[in-house]
Amino acid sequence: MLEITHENFEKEILKCGKVAVIDFWAPWCMPCKMLTPTVEKLAAELKDKAVIAKCNVDDTPDLATDLSVLNIPTLIIFKGGEEVARMVGVNSKEAIEAKLKPLMA
Repeated sequence: MLEITHENFEKEILKCGKVAVIDFWAPWCMPCKMLTPTVEKLAAELKDKAVIAKCNVDDTPDLATDLSVLNIPTLIIFKGGEEVARMVGVNSKEAIEAKLKPLMA
């Protein structure tokens, strides 16, 4: 899975030409661990339609701060280089897909 850092954020997310999702997480965060299999499944299923990436807030705190990520896990969805949705906490695969599908149409 693609790891997002401050250095590759613009190229991989803002200028990718697809809907992009970043999962902001930390290895010590139990809800983040619960969400990981869902994010990995979406990444595999949507690999040709969307960019699904992760950002470890411990390793890249500046990006989390720049994007006002106050809680983890947080999923931020981008389209056309702009944030279009944000989901905080553990969400079901169906809930995440419901946000993504209209954006990919």
